[in-house]
Amino acid sequence: MSDSSPFKMRLVHLDLKGAPPKVSYLSEIFPLFHALGANALLIEYEDMFPYEGPLRLLRAKHAYSPSEIQEILHLARLNELEVVPLVQTFGHMEFVLKHGAFAHLREVASFPNTLNPHEAESLALVGAMLGQVLELHRDARWLHIGCDEVYYLGEGEASQRWLQQEQGSKAQLCLSHVKAVVSHLLARHPATRPLLWDDMLRDIPEDGLAGSGVPPLVEPVLWDYGAELDVPGKALLMEKYRRCGFPGLWAASAFKGATGANQALTPVDHHLRNHEQWLQAARAAPPGALRGIVLTGWQRYDHFAVLCELLPVGIPSLAVCLQSLLHGGFSPEAKERVQRVLGLPSLEGLSAMSEGGGTFPGSDILALVTQVSLHLRSTVDSLLDGNRYVTGWFGPYHRQHKLIHPVMVQHIQPEALSLLARWDAVARELEAGLQRVFYPDAVDEWLEENVRPGLRRLQQLLGDLGEAAAAAGILPAGPEPALGP
Repeated sequence: MSDSSPFKMRLVHLDLKGAPPKVSYLSEIFPLFHALGANALLIEYEDMFPYEGPLRLLRAKHAYSPSEIQEILHLARLNELEVVPLVQTFGHMEFVLKHGAFAHLREVASFPNTLNPHEAESLALVGAMLGQVLELHRDARWLHIGCDEVYYLGEGEASQRWLQQEQGSKAQLCLSHVKAVVSHLLARHPATRPLLWDDMLRDIPEDGLAGSGVPPLVEPVLWDYGAELDVPGKALLMEKYRRCGFPGLWAASAFKGATGANQALTPVDHHLRNHEQWLQAARAAPPGALRGIVLTGWQRYDHFAVLCELLPVGIPSLAVCLQSLLHGGFSPEAKERVQRVLGLPSLEGLSAMSEGGGTFPGSDILALVTQVSLHLRSTVDSLLDGNRYVTGWFGPYHRQHKLIHPVMVQHIQPEALSLLARWDAVARELEAGLQRVFYPDAVDEWLEENVRPGLRRLQQLLGDLGEAAAAAGILPAGPEPALGP
């Protein structure tokens, strides 16, 4: 395999706060990650980690067990994938601060986003979380402490008092908490180097960063998921961080989950462009500045957001992006490798992958999700809003008052029944595929958001049609058509 990449470490991000895969599926895709050029994983456990003691209430219903964590680490080692765990310690603390037992540690009482940096209990909480995670990841060379998007920092009552009394700034408040967290971590795990997202650091003046004592202790991960990076600006930012004394820098791109909170299909062209831009930024960076790149694959924008692209749906994008990093661009060699590893007959039309083809684990899910995303709503809309018999003879008023011309039943009912049967069959097949990869709550959520509303609209139309026909004495009102999964 060619490796002309400026990124010697290429980490695939597993965002487990939404649709976490079963371990059995991870066993299928870790070899794929390796074959495509990944050599590490950034695992954002969130509520899927098996916290114990007072932290046990953080566990999701289907959280991995300690033995499953060990199995994940074993599978990663088998496939030469180094594991870097990620534990949020400042912002994006919703999965912790939503619980009543920890609500008093919110920066702003109304919002569970951000941890109050003034409470001693806050540091004890994140220290306990980090300790439990590292207990099951004893060989971890790096640990990511999050710290991105620390919304509402400085708006809490304690912070307002501190800002006034100490004549301090929000930047100092942020750096103080980061230093406390990494100092706590390094005192107990000196061989583990902390990483953090860089967005809260970008606008801090150089002298403030350098004088905070933070840079020697942590390595920032510069993230940008856009298709048009400011490459010269990235080079300047990396130079600034180097001057401040950070011992290493990392980049972060996105292979999915960064183009819409409810995105269902991955726009591969966008993500390919993002990686091509990061290659340019890496070449413009100071020599040896970047240790590696994290290919993020967000599953929710935050703990309370809906699901975006499912992991199997994003695999072609991941393949294209990894191979582009390895070959210095999406060369013919990279394209051939992607097609061969994924078993795809073609990579034409990257923005919306083929509805068929592919032999990679989860390719069946990609094909069915593509069908649903591209055609379910449009076919239902076409019937309900574009069929002249429905709009002309069975509109909202007629449906409400059960009025129908007898001949119109013959014009409307067969098409509606056929459409419902078609999509019900697709939904059942998709549900079976999703159940193989995901836990029941994720399956239920995705179907409820993306499939069932369309099926219900068809079912309601047929129900109203049956009642109107019965009222007109055309046929008895029978049971409503069965709704799918």
